[in-house]
Amino acid sequence: MNKIRQITILTDVELITCIVQKGNAEAIVKAAYEAGAQGATINFAQGSGVREKLGILGVAVEAEKEIINIIVSTEQVNRVFDAMYLEGALDTPGMGFMYVTTLERAGTYIPQEVMEKINAKNS
Repeated sequence: MNKIRQITILTDVELITCIVQKGNAEAIVKAAYEAGAQGATINFAQGSGVREKLGILGVAVEAEKEIINIIVSTEQVNRVFDAMYLEGALDTPGMGFMYVTTLERAGTYIPQEVMEKINAKNS
């Protein structure tokens, strides 16, 4: 007997991507969790481009990077983005870059009790 499977599609979600110097991701992810994010993925990468000294501050930009990806609801995105930006000191030259991408749809497992709350809220 085949069990009928249903795909749970999430809409109104956004992807926050933050690219920072190696060693900085853990603190940024912690700040994201404190702001309401439920999970994060960290990947390691090698950057290319401007690596010489930047401006009068003489900040050397390292080639090794950490890339943080976090999916949050549209209503959470500003709060989580701001917390990550501030924790990562991204207003400092050479510290990193971040951006938000609107996702058309995403799929994952959501516990039944959470789905019931979502459905009740939307009713």
